[in-house]
Amino acid sequence: MKTVIRKYIFTGLLVLVPLFLTGWVLLTLFRWTDRVLGLIPRAYRPEELLGFPIPGLGLILTIAIIFVIGGLVANVIGRRLVATGEKLLEKIPFLRWFYFSSKQIIEAVFITSQDSFRRAVLLEYPRHGIYSIGFVTGESLGQLGESVPDSLTVFVPTTPNPTSGYLIVVPKTQAIPLKWSVDEAFRFIISAGVIMPGDEQMIPELKEALEMSAGTRDDKNHGENI
Repeated sequence: MKTVIRKYIFTGLLVLVPLFLTGWVLLTLFRWTDRVLGLIPRAYRPEELLGFPIPGLGLILTIAIIFVIGGLVANVIGRRLVATGEKLLEKIPFLRWFYFSSKQIIEAVFITSQDSFRRAVLLEYPRHGIYSIGFVTGESLGQLGESVPDSLTVFVPTTPNPTSGYLIVVPKTQAIPLKWSVDEAFRFIISAGVIMPGDEQMIPELKEALEMSAGTRDDKNHGENI
């Protein structure tokens, strides 16, 4: 009886927690992007025309603005305007650091063809005999590469919040490659080691709850197909 209760509790958590987190993220995103509606004259806002607000309209407007800006910057005139603006920002100390740092991070993660955050490795860190999981962000170049030849820059995230962590430089020979995908490594870190790649390595109750949750989804999909 105790095992059945624990299994059902795990199953309920697996259903409710993701739904709650997803709803919270969407609601926060809608509230934040709805501020963009302030750009529209009050007389033309949905609550004035229809008498009630439209959730998510700010998100659609935000995406449209980003799309338009991207289209304008992609042409020759837009690139020249951006180059002129960046030259002006270079003369402003604090804004210069913030703008170019954030731009380099976005280019490194989303634009360049490097293997940033595409490989998970095992490191003997923070001391001998203790290991941590990190993500390769690139190879050490310039003065850093000269000081530590043939090395990698690795981001070691914290648990359960992987958005914070430590940036360390390690020789390639000390970075043990993992066969895990980045998603699997992130799940392992966020779950504090509870969820490991491979169902056979999970605790029994969690494994049963996952199987039950997956079976429920399969039954639902099968019913919809019928």
